[in-house]
Amino acid sequence: MKLPVGERFFQETKYGRERKLPETRMVSVPRDVKEYENVPCVLLPKPKISGGAPIWDVVRNRRSVRSYSDRYLDLEELAQLLWATQGITGSIGGYPLRASPSAGALYPIETYLLVNRVNNISQGIYHFNVRKFRLELLKGGNFSYAFAEAALGQHMFVKCAVAFVWSAVIDRCRVKYGERAFRYIFMDVGHICQNLYLAATAMGLGCCAVGAFYDDEVNALIGLDGVAESVVYMATVGG
Repeated sequence: MKLPVGERFFQETKYGRERKLPETRMVSVPRDVKEYENVPCVLLPKPKISGGAPIWDVVRNRRSVRSYSDRYLDLEELAQLLWATQGITGSIGGYPLRASPSAGALYPIETYLLVNRVNNISQGIYHFNVRKFRLELLKGGNFSYAFAEAALGQHMFVKCAVAFVWSAVIDRCRVKYGERAFRYIFMDVGHICQNLYLAATAMGLGCCAVGAFYDDEVNALIGLDGVAESVVYMATVGG
């Protein structure tokens, strides 16, 4: 009897002392960070990285929050959330390290934002440039209802101040780990999302992770091909 695809993947990507992993179908090595050229950019302010609520209180109080007020986030608050998830926190041998762990320090996850209500930023879809700590505008306008529909009708995309949309650049991880890379990609994005939960909780904001969405519809909204790079997770944030 043929195993279901999920179970088959799990079995075929196991490490074993006497077993060789399947060959990768990777064609080329992508850049370690993604940048959009010749688009409007928003430089982010320096994030606040000290003080705040004790970590034990934050862990205890963390919950998924799906209802939000109409409050706008400040640009400084958004910068703080972005830094907590993917910000560069140090380096080893000149190689930048980030706030969330990544298998092999390969960082295959890219961050996009649906901006609904953030002071000093127009509505639209943005890409977070980790290296230059800036936002790159991909599409201007109100896309909240389109995201809600793509997320199986979850109306919190309309009410949230901002939504984080995480994609995976597959070959950035597969270059080292072959097909097992898919395991690590989902671990990586889980680390990132938990950091967002904790940061939002510490800042008095609500956050809710979203795994239910029509993949190709969200990819189309961002402008991704869904093969070399595909959306894997989302989260809403609001006051």
